[in-house]
Amino acid sequence: MTHRICTRAGGLRRASAVTALTAAFSSILVAAVPATAAQVSANGRTAPQVVCTSTKSGLAEQLTKDIRTVVNSPNTQGHTSIALYDRTSKTSCTYDADRQHDSASLVKVIVLGALLRQVQDEHRELTRAERTLATKMITASDNDATTTLWKRLGLPRIKEFLRLAGMKHTVPDPDGYWGLTQINASDQLTLIALFTATNSVLDNSSRAYALDLLNQVIPTQRWGVPAGAPSGARVHVKNGWLQRTGGGWRVHSVGAFTERGHDYGLVVLTSDHASMPAGVGVIENLAHKIHVDLNESPAATGRTLRSQSLPDTSDGSLVPESDR
Repeated sequence: MTHRICTRAGGLRRASAVTALTAAFSSILVAAVPATAAQVSANGRTAPQVVCTSTKSGLAEQLTKDIRTVVNSPNTQGHTSIALYDRTSKTSCTYDADRQHDSASLVKVIVLGALLRQVQDEHRELTRAERTLATKMITASDNDATTTLWKRLGLPRIKEFLRLAGMKHTVPDPDGYWGLTQINASDQLTLIALFTATNSVLDNSSRAYALDLLNQVIPTQRWGVPAGAPSGARVHVKNGWLQRTGGGWRVHSVGAFTERGHDYGLVVLTSDHASMPAGVGVIENLAHKIHVDLNESPAATGRTLRSQSLPDTSDGSLVPESDR
């Protein structure tokens, strides 16, 4: 069965902007020491390479080695995209981070950002109804709540938020199905960075609200990049999963890890796996290795989530609005 995702919207307007946050985030790379990994060729004909940089001695090399171990494993099939920042050690890693994927439910974080920006622009607080919808959308990945907010916001406002956020390669589906928005790991990391540092797009109150919702995701949806996270970190996570007929599973996980000396974000997007557990397994293998490397000691890791039962269907009953 092919799953399509609500809701229809019209028009497409392209714009470009570089926010202060994007410039600040880019500075992580300026002072970084590159790892020895080969760069991706400009013509795109070579296989993607792991590219890590860090000001911390040996960290980029270790991350490069560990990420390569997973992405080059015979058990890792389909397509995997990775993006990582750690502000504390000025570390960055990417692997095929510009590849486009169907967003599935990761688009819900974009919807939240657009809603919070609208509230700021209108100089008001969230209404009770908006808080209820946002809570359902993020903490339980509720599709009906997402559709309601998507329609209320409208595609022009959502695109304006993407422009302000500097997410230049995130493209809503031309037929208006929100879960088929095209995303990549680089833009998703930009969004995580937006929620975790002072910027001109979202004020401190909006960012705190968003991070609080991402910290309250229900237990059955807290798999993915939190696997192996240090027990002292505050975890903010959102996952997405979607089965496409003839194209396998899209399984994604994004997260931020804050407090007690932690300040990093991790995005892992996967497409074309034969099953959802296969995609989750790749994400959690990568996450576990990355958390260990960033935190220097396996003893610091305390979350292993793959034992949880996982859904065997897409994230909700995803059908066009016209079919409802």
